[in-house]
Amino acid sequence: MNNPIEQDLPNVDFSRMRPVITEYLKSDDDPGHPPRILLLYGSLRKRSFSKLVALEAERLLKWHGCETRIFDPRDLPLPDAEEPDHPKVRELRDLASWSEGMIWVSPERHGAMTGIMKAQIDWIPLSLGAVRPTQGKTLAVMQVSGGSQSFNAINQMRVLGRWMRMVTIPNQSSVAKAFLEFDENDRMKPSAYYNRIVDVVEELVKFTWMVRGRSDYLVDRYSERVEDAAQLSKRVNQRS
Repeated sequence: MNNPIEQDLPNVDFSRMRPVITEYLKSDDDPGHPPRILLLYGSLRKRSFSKLVALEAERLLKWHGCETRIFDPRDLPLPDAEEPDHPKVRELRDLASWSEGMIWVSPERHGAMTGIMKAQIDWIPLSLGAVRPTQGKTLAVMQVSGGSQSFNAINQMRVLGRWMRMVTIPNQSSVAKAFLEFDENDRMKPSAYYNRIVDVVEELVKFTWMVRGRSDYLVDRYSERVEDAAQLSKRVNQRS
C-alpha cells in the first residue's frame, strides 16, 4: 500500500471500496474541479469527538478526490453579537460560498445540537446579495453522543438543512458512547459506526457530483419567478 491517503485509512478494506463513477453522475455543465466540501463540527473541547469524526470524514473525502476545508469555530462570536465583517464570520461565509457540499457533525447536548453548531449555521445567511451560499448544495449530517445512540441532533440538522435549501442526503451517522470509539492516537476504531461514516461520505460524494452543475435548475421555483416578474414590472413602470 503505497498510496499515502490509503495508509492514513487503516480501518478501510480497500478491496471493498469503490471509487465514484463520475461519468454516471456529472452534468454537461459540471465545473470540472474536484468536489468542494466544507466540514463543520460543534464542540470547542480540547478533545472534541465531533471534530475527530469530521477529521475521519475528511480523510475519506480526500480518498474520493474531494477538496476539503474544516472550519474552526473557536472565536466565532454569537449570532448578531458582531457585524458580519468580523474575521471569523467572514471566513465562515467565504467557505460556505466556496463549498459545493457540507458535512455537519454535532455532539448531542440536552437532547439537541450544541449552541456552537447552531451558531455556525445561524451565521450563514440564506442570501448574500444575489448569491445564496447554501441553496442547491449537498449536506450530510452526523452526531456523536456520550451515551446511548440518539438521533435528536441529526434530526434537528436535517430541518435546518431543508430551511437552508440544501439537498440533504438520505444516509446519516450517529456514534454512541463516542469516548469508547477512539484510540489513544485520536483515530476511530474499526466498528459498525466507522463503516457508517464511510457510507455517508461515499453517498455525499455521489450526490455532490450529481447535483452540482444542475443545482440552479433543480431549485428553480415558480413562486420566485412570479416575484421576479412583479419586481421587474414595478421597476420598469415606475414614474420617472
